[in-house]
Amino acid sequence: MSTDRAGRTSPLGHFRKTNAGSAPGGDFGAVISERPFLGHLNLRGDPSVDEFMGGVERALGFGLPLEPNTVSDSGGIDALWLGPDEWLIVTPPDERGSVENRLSEALRGGHSSVTDISGGQTLITLSGERAREVLAKGCSLDLHPRSFGQGKCAQTLVAGANVILRWADPGPSFDLIVRRSFADYLAIWLRDAALEYGLVVE
Repeated sequence: MSTDRAGRTSPLGHFRKTNAGSAPGGDFGAVISERPFLGHLNLRGDPSVDEFMGGVERALGFGLPLEPNTVSDSGGIDALWLGPDEWLIVTPPDERGSVENRLSEALRGGHSSVTDISGGQTLITLSGERAREVLAKGCSLDLHPRSFGQGKCAQTLVAGANVILRWADPGPSFDLIVRRSFADYLAIWLRDAALEYGLVVE
C-alpha cells in the first residue's frame, strides 16, 4: 500500500513497485519491506519520578524499558530506549492518535513531553538468512545474536544514514527506523548490498 486512507504517501511506495521480485530464479537470502504509516511518538521524561513512570504504564499498558538500548512491547505497541530520559513509542497506524492522547492525559501537569514525529520517519524491515551479512556491510555494530538479539535496539549508522536499529525476530529480521528524507537512499543501499545473496522487495 503506497497511500493510506488519509491520502498520505508511503516514503518507499515507488521503490517497492520498481524493485519487487528482484531475486534471480526465486532464490533469495534477503527480503526488504516497508511498514509505512506507523505512529512514531517521541517521549521525554524523568524515569526517577514515580508519577511519570506510573502515568506512562497506565497509558501504554506496560512499563518503559530502563536498561540502555532495550525494548518493551505489548499489544502491538513498542517502546524503544533512546536515552536516559527519552523513548520512541511505535504504534499501529490506527492507534497513533489514541496512544498520544492517553499519554498526554496521563502526564498532564508533569515535566514531560509527547511529540508526534510520525510524518518524518518510516520503518524498513530487512529479513532473511543473510540479513545480518547485508547490514554488516554498512554497520559497525556487533550483530551476532549474543550481542544484539531479542529485546535489543540501538541508534547507529547504516551506510552513513542515522537509524534506530531493532532486532525483530530470530529469522533473522531487523527493523530500521529512518528519517523519511533518507528512506530512499537507505533502501537503495540495502538493495545493492543484498543483491549478491538474492533479494526480494515486498
